[in-house]
Amino acid sequence: MNFPLPSFLAVSASNPWTYVLFAVIGFAFGFTLEMSGFGNSRKLAAQFYFTDLTVLKVMFTAIAVAMTLTFGAAGLGILDFSQVWVNLTYVPSGVLGGLIMGVGFIIGGFCPTTSLASASTGKIDGMFFVGGGFFGAFLFAETEQYFTQWYNNAGYYGRLTLMDVFHLPAGVIVVLVVLMALFMFWGAEQLERIFGKKDLTKEPKKRVYAAGGLFVLALAVLFIGTPSTETKYARVQLNRTVNEQAVKMSADEALAKRQVQIAPAELFKTINDDTLKLTMIDVRSEADYNLFHIRRAVNIPADQLKSHIPQLLASSAPNAIYVVISNDEEVSTNAWKLLVGESIPNSYLLEGGVNNWIAFFGKDDPEIVRSETPVIAEKLQFAFPSALGDRYQCADPSPIEYEKLEYEARIQLQLKRDKSGGGCG
Repeated sequence: MNFPLPSFLAVSASNPWTYVLFAVIGFAFGFTLEMSGFGNSRKLAAQFYFTDLTVLKVMFTAIAVAMTLTFGAAGLGILDFSQVWVNLTYVPSGVLGGLIMGVGFIIGGFCPTTSLASASTGKIDGMFFVGGGFFGAFLFAETEQYFTQWYNNAGYYGRLTLMDVFHLPAGVIVVLVVLMALFMFWGAEQLERIFGKKDLTKEPKKRVYAAGGLFVLALAVLFIGTPSTETKYARVQLNRTVNEQAVKMSADEALAKRQVQIAPAELFKTINDDTLKLTMIDVRSEADYNLFHIRRAVNIPADQLKSHIPQLLASSAPNAIYVVISNDEEVSTNAWKLLVGESIPNSYLLEGGVNNWIAFFGKDDPEIVRSETPVIAEKLQFAFPSALGDRYQCADPSPIEYEKLEYEARIQLQLKRDKSGGGCG
């Protein structure tokens, strides 16, 4: 993500302004919490008695405003939402964790961040809550080994958003969430009036104007819409090293200059490099995949690839590499454009596809012979005695036999921002 402050993103001793920025943001956040009264456990606990629902209103305001600005910026091309970290969805552990935190919130009167704000101002209950949080973290760290499989696998849905769940455009979701927030604001004030005996006639009218302004912004996001994959692809600039010089070029330039087509030899070396997290995406039909495929390649037909983008984004890592494979290059090129347009990092395609791979590694395989039929684009140019998939010898070449291979390296890791956590206010 190159917005909003690219010069501050690299955290290192050589860039001290990073820490200054973080300190300013942290101070502003803590100051805002304290000035809002969120360092007072009585005010926070009052929401559970419906006498003071400031916390609910502040949280919904933050969610609605942040969501509107985020997708507004994405629609204008300022921000690439696919590069924004979204917490992965684990339903059972998420539900259990929410219950634990909710009960702790009710009993202690704080959530983790507000307890830190309270403790920093010398409040004893805040200090005890922070101590309890550290003790709970210690217990979790010491016992996680006993339920790690359930914790890390049960109910896993990856990078799941409301757009994915309801199959609606981002603009529609923004409008619906803002409407829900406005209803919650109205409902919260009615509860405060009934249970807290609050006189709403004394409330400033500017909150009504603010709500109206937020709704107008949400409608603007709906009108702007979400950039298509083709639009996002046209904006992509790739960093490449050519003749030992760093060069920034468009995705189409990289394709034309053969900067993203990797030779079979380089793919083979990458497969056997344990320091890299390689994902080979075979975008051919299931029939061709079953007939022959490179070992460890996963079959995602080209017409289904877009639906797998959220999972690919969720599984990406700083050392992740994605290689698209088809019989030739026509289909894999289109698939590569989709990955690049959707900001899948470190994406490449196999030069010449499966046909070139077999020609390189299968020339001595007696079971595979070149077909005598005319060469047709994106058709297998070899005849196979049966559909053995990856059980042919050249589907998994010997690292010893091909220990020394010469090729022009194309793979250059473009490090992606690692995941980060979130929290409450």
